[in-house]
Amino acid sequence: MTQRESRNDAADDAEEVSLLSQHACHGGVQRFYQHESAEIGLPMRFSVYLPPQAMAGETCPAVFYLAGLTCTEETFMIKAGAQAIAAREGIILITPDTSPRNANIPGDSDNWDFGVAAGFYLDATQAPWNKHYRMHSYIVAELLPMLLASLPMDKSRVGIMGHSMGGHGALVLALRHPDLFSSVSAFAPIAAPSQCPWGQKAFTGYLGTDESAWADYDATALMQKQNQPPFPKGILIDQGFADKFLAEQLHPEKFATACAAAGQALTLRYQPEYDHGYYFINSFIEDHLLHHKQQLVRSS
Repeated sequence: MTQRESRNDAADDAEEVSLLSQHACHGGVQRFYQHESAEIGLPMRFSVYLPPQAMAGETCPAVFYLAGLTCTEETFMIKAGAQAIAAREGIILITPDTSPRNANIPGDSDNWDFGVAAGFYLDATQAPWNKHYRMHSYIVAELLPMLLASLPMDKSRVGIMGHSMGGHGALVLALRHPDLFSSVSAFAPIAAPSQCPWGQKAFTGYLGTDESAWADYDATALMQKQNQPPFPKGILIDQGFADKFLAEQLHPEKFATACAAAGQALTLRYQPEYDHGYYFINSFIEDHLLHHKQQLVRSS
């Protein structure tokens, strides 16, 4: 993408993408963008790391990273230490923001776990949230196609990962769109949101009180519906054993049980002494990027 670049889309008017800043990084470039989102109906920001191979015109695998509660499109790129590994392995990194901004919905900033910075990567059905809170469709129907058309990446080599709320989003997006995402991993995901306070609060507010509608955005419920393993090469999850949210909010063991029933290979690693923060992610990000790199090998 150049500083002022338009997406070609026969169905819509050209969509202008503005480069907000760029920074040389490990032989590649870290960029931060903003664009007018048709799905969200508001400006949205996202970040892209292009490794040296991509800067030289090589088509590279790409991995989306979905951040957690209170985070932005900058958090992962600043804190995870991922660019050095991505530069070495030739991986494009992409991070969207975690929710719409400036929607001016009454109360949207009153709670850190609902509203601004807490979009839960779903398409809200309840007013007033349903007008702008459409992060699921934003990623799969707008951001991904836009980047496939403008970056040196191909649609057969795209992975997705995330942390906490973003780990929930990564698992759900991968399970619902295995045609778009060929690999998936997560750090401390909210793995059974219908069964924890964070998820119940978000789902009630965004989706309503009919719990049958929640299953479309619950990774454990989605895995329970699988007749065959959707990711036969395996899913990787790392979970800090000293994570204060583990017992009440995350429930990776429920997702593991669903994977076992579906025959889905899952590597669930409990890491002693690690908590819920980015020191944990920084410590194991190399394993996750190598997991994706191995699964995103170009078909011969």
